[in-house]
Amino acid sequence: MTLVKSSPIVLTKAVPQGSPEFEIKRAALLQVFWDKIPTEYRLPQELINDPPNDVSGIPTSCGLLSSEEIEITETYDAVGLAEAISSRKYTALAVTIAFLKRSIIAHQLTCCLTQWLMDEALDQAKRLDTYLAENGKTVGTLHGVPISIKEHIPIAGTYSSQGSFGSIIKNEEDSQMVAILRSMGAVFYCKTNQPQTLMHLESDSHWGRVLNPFNIHLSAGGSTGGEAALIAMKGSVLGVGTDIGGSIRGPAAFCGIYGFKPTSYTLPMAGFLAAPFSAELNILCSTGPMCRSMRDMDLFMGLMSAAKPYLLDPRLVPIPWTGLQTPLGRRIKVGIVSNDGFIEPQPPVKRAISWARDLLSDPKHAAVLEVKEFIPFGAADAWTKIRRFYLPDGGSLVKSSISAVGEPFHPLSEWIWKDTEPSGMQTAEALILARRERDDFRCAFAQNWQEQDVDVIIGPAFVGPACAHDTAFYWTYTSLYNLVDYPGVVIPTPLKAGPGEQYESRYTPLSEACRHVKQLWESSDFEGAPVSLQVVARKYHDNELFGALAILKGILGLR
Repeated sequence: MTLVKSSPIVLTKAVPQGSPEFEIKRAALLQVFWDKIPTEYRLPQELINDPPNDVSGIPTSCGLLSSEEIEITETYDAVGLAEAISSRKYTALAVTIAFLKRSIIAHQLTCCLTQWLMDEALDQAKRLDTYLAENGKTVGTLHGVPISIKEHIPIAGTYSSQGSFGSIIKNEEDSQMVAILRSMGAVFYCKTNQPQTLMHLESDSHWGRVLNPFNIHLSAGGSTGGEAALIAMKGSVLGVGTDIGGSIRGPAAFCGIYGFKPTSYTLPMAGFLAAPFSAELNILCSTGPMCRSMRDMDLFMGLMSAAKPYLLDPRLVPIPWTGLQTPLGRRIKVGIVSNDGFIEPQPPVKRAISWARDLLSDPKHAAVLEVKEFIPFGAADAWTKIRRFYLPDGGSLVKSSISAVGEPFHPLSEWIWKDTEPSGMQTAEALILARRERDDFRCAFAQNWQEQDVDVIIGPAFVGPACAHDTAFYWTYTSLYNLVDYPGVVIPTPLKAGPGEQYESRYTPLSEACRHVKQLWESSDFEGAPVSLQVVARKYHDNELFGALAILKGILGLR
């Protein structure tokens, strides 16, 4: 089960084949990647050929990591690792080597990487160690902390793409966020896999298909699925993703890690894409952290805010970050989302909602929070709207770019443009009307939220714990909050999908999509998949969202 003859990576379901010319070019690209990998970092071929369903423990047990490298990669979150380096418990070089090794082990098991930057990372780490030795202080808060970056985000001297072979370009400069992270001492050592088109919830591209570490027959999510799989495999302590429909929150939920989609124009995205993204005419993208703890998200947001990126990008809103220290000064009202009125969540997610409701409803917490049921406004309508808004060109631009080099269309690429393809390129008048339709929906949603009188809501991040490959059809539990531009955090729970779980006998489908989701559950094996939930607040209430998370932390056992 190998991706190509010279690239021993676990493969459970191949990506589609393109033209012979394309496959030759793709094989050459993969060969260049693999030629950089030292033979001593490679897993046994027998393991690649016959892996267990759950590969998450293999980096620890495979024998390729020393005891110190296991300690470095498993014991710390980003905050703890930064402290260990600044106190000189570890050198930046030792930490970088540990994550270089673990990331390439993770890649062989999940196809999570697109670039592995060993030489660049080692040089950067050595310079940081020299600086600390000579000056007695760190370069910045992230001195020596390895940070993984999503494939399309430019790092100087590396390549980026928008998920297709024909969009690959060489980047001469850092994007604004990468430059900020570099100035703080972050070490860049890899870039991570994403979907063709960037616009679906499974990370399958010309680099291959990302596998879920806890059940390789399931997706790791998209579009930032490579990041999520890598962090779940402890091959990264902190990564950067983007989200226009669930691309941070979906993968974070599938892989059981923390992920934050802020309100749009909160964090810098200047230089993220080489070409304009037509979806952003009506649905604004957001960028944010994916990591191992709430305090890592808080650290990331605080550092970005302190850098004042709005001075260089006037699109950004200069809101100071108070995060987990935000004083709410009142008892918070938490809405519980059992379903969105459109799709009933699959059994493990229902179980997680009950778990959270029971804990939050305990009378001993009545002094700090009030729990009530919450039904999101217009979920079915929102799903219809946002699928139209994503592709105002009917998908023609991305389709022509992909097909020009003989690359095949992946199934979920065709799924996302299916509804808009017949209408083709929209007129300026149609776009103006769509903008008004979007804004009318946002106002109605805000009014309904106000009437239900909650501060934050907690509910599903996806219709299930994860999905089988090529079946991520419904992202309604995340895309709704992109349409209204509300911030959302995915939090892991201690629950996992178990064997033989079934829908309740009294289940009645809420829609044809809901019926389809049940069929997808019954036709796949989800055992071992992490189960996560999503916490959402109003637009620009990102600080208040984190203030609420600080209260929820102890109740729900969050890290």
